[in-house]
Amino acid sequence: MGRSIKMAESPMEGHPDKLADLIADALLDEFIKRDPYSKVSLEILLISGMTLVAGHVSTESYVDIPGVVRRTIKEVGYSRAEYGFDADSSAVLTSIEEQSPDIVLGISSEGAGDTATVVGYACTDTENYMPMPISLAHSISQRVSELRKSGKAPFLRPDGKVLITVLYEDEKPVFVKDAIIFCQHDPDVSLEKLRDFVIEEAVKKIIPQNLIQKETRILVNPSGRFVLGGPAADAGQTGRKIVSDAYGDVAYSGGSAFSGKDPTKTDRTASYLARMMAKHMVASGLAQRCMVQMAYAFGMSEVIAFDIETYGTEKVEKERIKSRLLEVFPTNPKRMIEFLDLRKPIYKQTACYGHFGKENLPWEKLTKLDLFLELQQ
Repeated sequence: MGRSIKMAESPMEGHPDKLADLIADALLDEFIKRDPYSKVSLEILLISGMTLVAGHVSTESYVDIPGVVRRTIKEVGYSRAEYGFDADSSAVLTSIEEQSPDIVLGISSEGAGDTATVVGYACTDTENYMPMPISLAHSISQRVSELRKSGKAPFLRPDGKVLITVLYEDEKPVFVKDAIIFCQHDPDVSLEKLRDFVIEEAVKKIIPQNLIQKETRILVNPSGRFVLGGPAADAGQTGRKIVSDAYGDVAYSGGSAFSGKDPTKTDRTASYLARMMAKHMVASGLAQRCMVQMAYAFGMSEVIAFDIETYGTEKVEKERIKSRLLEVFPTNPKRMIEFLDLRKPIYKQTACYGHFGKENLPWEKLTKLDLFLELQQ
């Protein structure tokens, strides 16, 4: 208890690592769209003038991999040679092999497609039950990208990142301590114009006025010019932003990346189910904060370990909550996929601005809330 600082970062979709995640999930969606039972595990590497797609795929479908890669790069905004990286001139190299027969054997017995520890978290900080720092960071990051793509800010380029720190008192958010935004931009725009625009049209549109106090520090491109960005300035790779994909520094990260993996990969699917569990706990009022932790071993059909942490905010005994969670939600890998209806092309939308807190995703829906409300009666 007492005062503490909690923080989170959110890369924009033109950030090299996020672009790699986006390409991976765009390809995954295309495979699943054509064959819902496609087994996909892809890694993307981006650098100036080149995109490398590598991994293992087993499918009954055909996907034009270079076409999907170029289309995704263009959608993000890398469409000009002057950016140092663009959809039309970037080489697309592929190295794809069939899924290992040993992995096929483990999955075919309804076993987990990977060995993994996963985490789900929810709290009362925000309306979508996400920690405030990561929620604000994603919202500002997405807002800047939308302003650029809409044409309202033609001087912006695709790369960028947002860092948010929030002062907490007795585990409750009090105000935003820092909002630091880095935006790639055209060489001829002044830093003054850029800063005024981003603060007025992004930061102040997202952060509620009561969270901005005299101690709040708002900075845009504090290091100066940011003209060269994207893969031309820094290599990008899938799976390098797992903390910003999840909950910032407020909860643990399960340790595994999500993008480019089909739902048989337990590190992805079980993370989604764990979030759904935690969200039901908080939304039902059983706890103000809840973290769900699970462990899976490759080829085994049941969860190896299961626990929850409610930080002393629970309204009923933790063992009763744990028992109800295991009664209501399936933890078998195959049944998790069916319960969440994951054999659909829904993954591209998760690659940027977080995998959690987006109300249209199946693991965010409070479909079993009544079964937890009754625990308090």
